[in-house]
This record gives sequence, structure tokens and C-alpha cells, in this order.
Amino acid sequence: MNFSINGYGENTTTFRTTGLVCTGHTVKMADNLIVSPCEAGDEFIGVAVNTGDGYAGIQLDGYVKIDFTGTAPAVGWCGLVADGKGGVSADANGRKYLVVEVDTNNNKAGIIL
Repeated sequence: MNFSINGYGENTTTFRTTGLVCTGHTVKMADNLIVSPCEAGDEFIGVAVNTGDGYAGIQLDGYVKIDFTGTAPAVGWCGLVADGKGGVSADANGRKYLVVEVDTNNNKAGIIL
């Protein structure tokens, strides 16, 4: 039996952007109501789900599948930080996220923001 948790608890808000914010990449707060791309080691607030004309829809809650680099995150509560390439890296000192699936063949992790 196949199933999906896509769409679970999604909450998206529009922010202005600075820098090159790309769809599917992690973002951080840069200023009042402005987000920017994350650098390696940054705590991230969410993931850009669409971008254009200096604005981006940022998913702040819910399930998202994202690239990871380095050691695969552990399923369960796992510390994560931005990897500086749009994805995430496991980091014991990072904010804890619920990792619900890990695909080591494609370097993708399904997390609950």
C-alpha cells in the first residue's frame, strides 16, 4: 500500500526577498518581512515554494521533502541546519525537526517544519 503525507499542515506566507531565493530552498529572515537564502550552518525558517518579482511564498509549517548533504538525518527528532546549497545538514546543535523519511539514494529527507 502506498500513501503520502504531502500537504500535511502546510502553512505558507508571502515575504519580500533579498538575494537569489530559489524554489525548494531553505530561507532565513534578513530584515522586517524580508527573507534571504541561507548560508551553511544557518537556522532556517522554512522553504520557498514559489518565487518571483522580489517575493516568495515560504512554507513555514507542515511536511516538506528537501535535499540533504553530509550524513543522512536520523528518522525522528533530529537537529538540522541549512547546508548553504538550498538543503539541510544534520547537526546535533541545530533546531530539532521531525524527520519522517530519509531517501539516501536521492539525498532527500521528508521533514515536518
